[in-house]
Amino acid sequence: MKILMVLTSHDQMGDTGHKTGFWLEEFTSPFYVFKDAGADITLASPKGGQPPVDPNSEAEDALTESTRRFMDDTHAREMLASTKKLADVDMNQFDAIFYPGGHGPLWDLAEDEKSIALIKTAYEQDKVIGAVCHAPAVFKNVFVKPDQNIVGGREVTGFSNTEEDAVQLTNIVPFLLEDMLKQNNARYSRGDDWAPHIVVDGKLITGQNPASSEGTAKAVVQALQAS
Repeated sequence: MKILMVLTSHDQMGDTGHKTGFWLEEFTSPFYVFKDAGADITLASPKGGQPPVDPNSEAEDALTESTRRFMDDTHAREMLASTKKLADVDMNQFDAIFYPGGHGPLWDLAEDEKSIALIKTAYEQDKVIGAVCHAPAVFKNVFVKPDQNIVGGREVTGFSNTEEDAVQLTNIVPFLLEDMLKQNNARYSRGDDWAPHIVVDGKLITGQNPASSEGTAKAVVQALQAS
């Protein structure tokens, strides 16, 4: 199993002056699910190098078993500090592509032409595509046929409008993820706020929020093992 994990390079929360990036637990939980399943993992980001971590995800109340494992894992931290540039990545070398969330992807990966091309290639080659929390934002501009987004007619989930409202960022983010998915004719579903909710539609696998990151990654592994 060769899995490409793509992280955001965007570190600014609009013009608020607050920092953002990827959500640490949404990277560490999938990373260790993949690693413990024996996968060969490659990390990439638009700019390469160390991607920005959302400072809120490093706060004590946001830490989990996987984030603590990561903090004690020198090799994993070195991997994260030296992500490949997306421009240097070839999807033909991977069996799956996975996007951790955080607010950053709403700004950069949703519009990144290389990321869009990687997802289209993965789709055309019938590879596993996974995204958790805000990361389904990466599907915003992925059209697999004229006038058909990759999520069109597919069952998906992602960070809900009520969760965005709860963190008081509804008027800061460039778009609301739930609305974008519905506008692209996805069959969007959600669980309770902050509760695990994972949706598997063939090889397209999405999770709603941070609590869904481990389950989403496990579903990716299951899909890889079944294919």
